[in-house]
Amino acid sequence: MAEEKLNVHLIDHPLIQHKLTLMRQKTTGTKDFRELLEEISMLMAYEITRNFPLKDVEIETPVAKCKGKMLAGKKVGVVPILRAGLGMLGGVVNMIPAARVGHVGLYRDPETLKPVEYYCKLPSDVAERMLIVVDPMLATGGSSSAALTLLKEKGAKSITLMCLVAAPEGIRLVNEEHPDVPIYVAAVDDHLNEKGYIVPGLGDAGDRIFGTL
Repeated sequence: MAEEKLNVHLIDHPLIQHKLTLMRQKTTGTKDFRELLEEISMLMAYEITRNFPLKDVEIETPVAKCKGKMLAGKKVGVVPILRAGLGMLGGVVNMIPAARVGHVGLYRDPETLKPVEYYCKLPSDVAERMLIVVDPMLATGGSSSAALTLLKEKGAKSITLMCLVAAPEGIRLVNEEHPDVPIYVAAVDDHLNEKGYIVPGLGDAGDRIFGTL
């Protein structure tokens, strides 16, 4: 059987892989976990923005006039999926300080196991922005896919999904339901266990970020 081809971009920079390994360790405390996540998010944002369009500008240095490059095209919006996505927000905004920030809140219905929206606040010009949706874990893919659907319903036309660790099952679902959305991750792990946790993963990212273990 041919190997399945998943539509995902792996950012395997050595610094990212080193920091992710530190995050995975169960002995890593809340403070270090939170700081490492923000650092990785900043490094991932650097890679994701690599192909942003540029325009020529003319400036004057203290020595002479010259031509330079500045960002062109659509403005950027960052949308963390609550609550764990908040842990990635600071790193991305550090790289793109002018980005507007939206929030999407979802929870899993205990009976249907389907994601349910409880909060959504977005920039008014969401249709004109390149949105970077952030969530540390792409497990089943249900919440991420639901968030992407919601953003499209609100008018978003350009979306990228950025996650720290993903399971093949989650990537597959997002690929099927949102083939137009590129996925960027720092690691693709082996599988989901019977409780829906990524294996080997790093545990519950939200609990580890906020110290609610």
